[in-house]
This record gives sequence, C-alpha cells and structure tokens, in this order.
Amino acid sequence: MQRTTQQDALSAREVQLRNLLLRGMSGDAVAYREFLAALAIHVRGFLRRRLAQRPGEIEDLLQEVLLAVHNARHTYRAEQPLTVWVQAIAHYKLADHFRAFARRDALHDTLDDDGELFAEDDEEPAQASRDLGKLLQQLPERQRLPIVHVKLEGMSVEETARLTGLSSSAVKVGIHRGLKALASMIRGKRNDEDR
Repeated sequence: MQRTTQQDALSAREVQLRNLLLRGMSGDAVAYREFLAALAIHVRGFLRRRLAQRPGEIEDLLQEVLLAVHNARHTYRAEQPLTVWVQAIAHYKLADHFRAFARRDALHDTLDDDGELFAEDDEEPAQASRDLGKLLQQLPERQRLPIVHVKLEGMSVEETARLTGLSSSAVKVGIHRGLKALASMIRGKRNDEDR
C-alpha cells in the first residue's frame, strides 16, 4: 500500500512538472517560473545526496543543471518521461563537475613518496596538460565544453549536443571558435616569453 501511494505521488509530480514545462514552452512565463522553482527543489535533493561531502558546491551545480535544462528545453519531447530527461542532464552536469574537481585536485596533489620524484622524466606532457587545463578554463562554456567532450574525450558532435543542450551546429562553431581562441592565447603567451 505504501509503495503504491509513493508511486502515485511520483507520477502526479511528474505530470505536474511536465504540464508546467509544456505550458512554459508555449509561452506561459508564470508556468515556466513555477516549473523551474519546483524542479529546483527536486534537483537540489538529488545533488544533496550525491554531494553530501561537499555541501558548498550544491547551489552552484544546481544553477548549472537548471541552466542546462533551460538551454535544452527545445529537445524535450512531450511523449518522453520528464524525470528521465532531467535526470540525464543532471547526471551529465554532475559528471562534468566531478571531472573538473578531479583535474583541480590533480593539479594540487602533494608528493607522497620522495622516491617517485626522480623515477621518470615526463615533465613536458604533465606541464602541457596543466597549461591546456588553464587555457580551457579561460574559454566561455559554449566553447570549452564542446572542445573537452569532442576533442579530448572523443565524444561525437551529436552526443555533445545532447549533453550540453547546444545544437550540433553550435557545438561545431564552439569547437572552431574555441580552438581559434586557444591558438591566439598560445601565440600571445609565446610572444610574451620571447621578450
């Protein structure tokens, strides 16, 4: 009995959120604001369970998820479950967050074993990776994410479009402009070093 009641509540919540989103997509600004406010409550709970050790990061990531939902709202199809669609976006944003966090941690790792210090000479690849990470952080998200997903992680343009909520052409444009901006930054850095 308890299980059925809980399932009924979840189904009712799904229908309510779906209807608010569809009304919002049809131009009802009040319904869309209600949708985002109600969705924020559920996404915050989802993130709180997964970021229990990092509560200070929940609100920032919540805003990223809501922005991704907003940017990808044109991809939602009324016949698909809303929760599955939102959960996929939230999972991708959470995975991006953990990857970025792991990269930041890797940059600040301490040496645990002094014997490892002289074990190998691989300074150039490690330095290049750190430099690339710093340069990528300077790019706007519309350029950085397509480069990271397509060029560094090997995802397809279509997968990246679904993940980021951008169109396929926006992903391609983001890669092109981002690579151009990176090349310009690298040229500027080399010119500074030559002086």
